[in-house]
Amino acid sequence: MSTEPPSGHHGSTTAALRRLGPYIAPHRLPLIGSGLAALVATLAGLAVPLWTRSIVDGPVAHGDLTTLPWLVLGVLAFGLAEAGLILLRRMLVARPSNRIEATMRADLFAHLQRLPVAFHDRWASGQLLSRATTDLTTIRWFVAFSGIFLVVNGVTLAVGIGVLLWLSPWLGLVVGVTAVPLTVLTLALERRYSREARRAQDQGGDLATVVEESALGIRVLKSLGRGRELTARFMAEARGLRGTELLKVRLLAALWAVLILLPEIAIAAILGVGAYGVAHGSLTLGTLVAAVSVLTYLYWPIASIGYLLAEASNAAAATTRYWEVRDVVPAIVDPAAPRSLLTPVRGELVLRDVHFTYPGGDREILRGVDLTVAPGETMALVGATGSGKTTLTALVPRLYDVTGGAVLLDGVDVRDVRLGDLRTAVATAFEDPVLISASVRENVALGVPDATGGSPAGPSTYTDEDVWGALRIASADGFVAALPWGLDTRIGEQGMSLSGGQRQRLALARAVLGRPPVLVLDDPLSALDVHTEAEVEGALRRVLGGVTALVVAHRPSTVQLADRVAMLQDGRITAVGDHSELLATDPAYRALVSSLDEVRT
Repeated sequence: MSTEPPSGHHGSTTAALRRLGPYIAPHRLPLIGSGLAALVATLAGLAVPLWTRSIVDGPVAHGDLTTLPWLVLGVLAFGLAEAGLILLRRMLVARPSNRIEATMRADLFAHLQRLPVAFHDRWASGQLLSRATTDLTTIRWFVAFSGIFLVVNGVTLAVGIGVLLWLSPWLGLVVGVTAVPLTVLTLALERRYSREARRAQDQGGDLATVVEESALGIRVLKSLGRGRELTARFMAEARGLRGTELLKVRLLAALWAVLILLPEIAIAAILGVGAYGVAHGSLTLGTLVAAVSVLTYLYWPIASIGYLLAEASNAAAATTRYWEVRDVVPAIVDPAAPRSLLTPVRGELVLRDVHFTYPGGDREILRGVDLTVAPGETMALVGATGSGKTTLTALVPRLYDVTGGAVLLDGVDVRDVRLGDLRTAVATAFEDPVLISASVRENVALGVPDATGGSPAGPSTYTDEDVWGALRIASADGFVAALPWGLDTRIGEQGMSLSGGQRQRLALARAVLGRPPVLVLDDPLSALDVHTEAEVEGALRRVLGGVTALVVAHRPSTVQLADRVAMLQDGRITAVGDHSELLATDPAYRALVSSLDEVRT
């Protein structure tokens, strides 16, 4: 993943923000209404100086106070109108801006689910987390406030300068002259700020990754005494982010200094030129007061330009980071013309000349694997560490796609089957069980189709008795029954409140709950003690009797559950047979089993 900041010029900021169009379009009416309300409110405030000129050049200059109350009431009316319109703007913008943020977050999350495992292997989780949280909050703020006022204040400045030119061309020219350096310096500082804004957001993602990794791995880190090293890494990332944020502050401070100084110079120039005009009779006092009042009123629109441009840069960087993920095309998708599996699924699994290389890798992991697992047969897959066993099992449910050859289920290439149908027919339990922060029931039923639609593989609903049945098969019903609220007990993030064996048994129960015709088990007994292993083995014998199973085995006891054994060496299947046959005829298999026995001992 590249975290280099973009070159960041004003055009790229505009191009990035333009990509928000599809999300803004459904809400354009209330957003436009909000902008118009803000603009009219601002123009109402800008009308007050003109009213002031009427007061100074009328009742004040002539000593006739007859019309003064009406003129004062007019000023009050403009003030009330401005306040009411600002309130209306907020009411109009609040709901659509939050809906835009929610829709973008939902789309990003759904897209992350569609992206293949290979994508998640490359991207740090903290970077994805920051894009789904802080970046979208930045975008919402731009849509709700800074983007609207960037336009409104720009129009207000143009109208204000037009009013000054109408009051006095000389006074308008003075303001125009000071606006040129203001614009040049503002754009120069904004370009650099844009680059630093992107760098800060990337560094924030890296920092979030460190925090997340340390939180998830706190037990390991504490047991290894690595707290000091991780703290040093965290501080280094934090110092880098702090440095970038301080540079942003310095740039913003320079921008504010320019935006404050130049209007003050303009006011001084107008006072000098205007006083000269009043003294010589070419300008009325009311016009001078009105001009100074207009420029004073424009102080906020001028001073805010720097802040609003900075917010636009932040939003552009956040939008770019958002689309960096959204633009990734899922490599594993449903076929254009999907084929249906048999009903019911028989479960014949065939790997035909399978080759596989990880994306971006230069070493072929699997090099022509040929293997057939008959319907209802349990095939154990054995091999040395790094031989490609786990990789091979990931190809069956299409967590990865083969780079050569084919994986067939009942004669149908798995790439020709809808992903939903395939992953309902093929249930997987991984060596490292992943649990979510939810109830036991929700964790076990995670892979079961809901009532909105069935599949060729099994039922579309489940009951608590189904869950208890799966727990009994995994020998997990005893400890679940002992939990404070049984199936309703929340097990906490990553299931860390449970032992490794308990987590693995829940993952195994999840795999068998839907009664899938094909089971892929990656070393399902690795975290079990001897007593529990014997219990789960007995349960597995019952469940494996009716399904096709491909089981990665690291223990002799797991191997003996299988009808046949396939040995994987150097990316190829070198031997297939039953356990006793291979022990007698294959020296390499015999040596491997002996090493497994030693490890078990």
